[in-house]
Amino acid sequence: MLLEIDDDKMLKLLEQDDSEKLFALTDDSRGYLREWLPWVDGTLSVEYTKSFIQFCQNQHASNNGFNTGIWFKGEIVGCIGYHSIDWANKKTSIGYWLGEKFQGNGIITKSCKRLVDYSFNELGLNRVEIRCGLNNLKSRAIPEKLGFTNEGRIREAEWLYDHYIDHIVYGMLRNDWNSL
Repeated sequence: MLLEIDDDKMLKLLEQDDSEKLFALTDDSRGYLREWLPWVDGTLSVEYTKSFIQFCQNQHASNNGFNTGIWFKGEIVGCIGYHSIDWANKKTSIGYWLGEKFQGNGIITKSCKRLVDYSFNELGLNRVEIRCGLNNLKSRAIPEKLGFTNEGRIREAEWLYDHYIDHIVYGMLRNDWNSL
């Protein structure tokens, strides 16, 4: 699966051939990513990254979501995807991350916009959620720029290494998206 964004950006399903580059990207941004992502300390090898990619491929094959690599000028720079898809209620949630040195180019905003559009107009879903750490202002800026509604705060929603963090839940409905 390939979702083109523009001339130099695309989303592509992760493949085993991506494992070394994806691990290197994670490793290069380890300190930066660790502040908000609970899986970073467990990602210690290319082999672990291969297992993650296999999980993503299985998830896609079972029609229960997927993760894509974010490609910018021919280089993998991050990941974005659906945590899972609730087909009965026609909803999903999106997660994303970007290597530290690729920040500030609008890559995540454009990637997220493309994936939300795909959710509503190609998969026929009705609701997309994005949850962000309360103090993760860069991540929170993405759904806010895209017109998502801040639907509230979930206290102590996630254990992050040695403490709980609160999440802000952002929601978008198909009718709202298509009227933007």
